[in-house]
Amino acid sequence: MRYEIEFFGHENIRSNHKKTIEITKESHLTPRGDCIVGVNASSSCIDLPDKLKNKLRNPETKIHFSIIVADHEFNLEGRGHPNLVLTHSDDIVLRKSDFTCPRTLSVKCDKASDLLPREMVSQLQNPKTKGLFVITVD
Repeated sequence: MRYEIEFFGHENIRSNHKKTIEITKESHLTPRGDCIVGVNASSSCIDLPDKLKNKLRNPETKIHFSIIVADHEFNLEGRGHPNLVLTHSDDIVLRKSDFTCPRTLSVKCDKASDLLPREMVSQLQNPKTKGLFVITVD
């Protein structure tokens, strides 16, 4: 199963958080949002199809994520968790930890936003840059 979310860049994207990656439907971003890699996203946790949400709630589910910007692709993996509620109306957060809240889409991720290639981050600092966030589960 594959689900795609479009998003855009923002001049305040820093992408240097060591524990999370986030995309948001919000259009504004302050420099404090250092895990955010995209704004104006086409979906948040609450918008995901129920079939996908059910798979994400299984701790055995391995989830593959791709962040695609122009010629660059950043890939990471995470796990599902039975406590995922997936109800946040603006955000999607991928976490290295086991912490869950309405914004959490995946836990135990193998990478965070600090590992995004700096060239990709530079492109994402342009609000006209379009990106694609792809969620794939078996």
